[in-house]
Amino acid sequence: MELGIRGKKALVTGSGRGIGQAIALALAQEGAKVAVVARTKNDIDRLMQQMAGGKTGHCGVSLDLTVEGAPKKLVQVLKTRDFPSFDIVVHNLGSALDIRDPFCSLDQWRQVMRINFEIAVELNLLLIPAMQKKRWGRVVHISSIAAMENQGPVTYCAAKAALTAYTRSMGGVVAPDGVVMSAVLPGAVFTEKGYWDIASRTNPNHVRKFLTERQRIGRFGEPQEIAHFVTFLCSDLASFNTGAIVPVDGGQGRGYFGQ
Repeated sequence: MELGIRGKKALVTGSGRGIGQAIALALAQEGAKVAVVARTKNDIDRLMQQMAGGKTGHCGVSLDLTVEGAPKKLVQVLKTRDFPSFDIVVHNLGSALDIRDPFCSLDQWRQVMRINFEIAVELNLLLIPAMQKKRWGRVVHISSIAAMENQGPVTYCAAKAALTAYTRSMGGVVAPDGVVMSAVLPGAVFTEKGYWDIASRTNPNHVRKFLTERQRIGRFGEPQEIAHFVTFLCSDLASFNTGAIVPVDGGQGRGYFGQ
């Protein structure tokens, strides 16, 4: 199937490992020129080698996007590396930051909101106008089923809910300009050094109970399974997916949602 993104320029945030890494690789395999950003330089260097040895027009930047002004700095750096604008942006950066107390400080609330919501909005303000001028663009937010159900810390659920609502409403704003904005809501995905990787080694009974009682497919998702769906949403074939909110969760969710 020809996705129509060969030669398109794509940005994937939070792409050092896990789902973000898988998305970057999937886009590169489809012929897109991919810029990747993550905090850890070793992760970026490894990913660049995986993307055809870093010799096919891809670009990697090691940067902590949570720092004030970092999104603008990223865009400026990428302009000097043959990425003056983007056709595709995938916002994968996100985390619960291990903040689980519902009565945490306002500063902690702001930290969770920044990494899960604010950075995506800030980058969109910088990058979407060029897409509108070209009359073609794809913006995909990696949200979570926690946006629609009580599936995690209060702060994380609220931040992902904000991101999902933003996607649905802002998607309609940019649609007339040929920009398709959507959100993917993953469920439990097994990633190296991630929550379920650690839990499998430290609390296997909890993992067995979760897979038996809450995961209808009976297993965790794999990063590639999310990446393939995201890649479709980045393609020419997703032209009617305006503001789409799509759970990809192996049946973990219990609500009736998805647009």
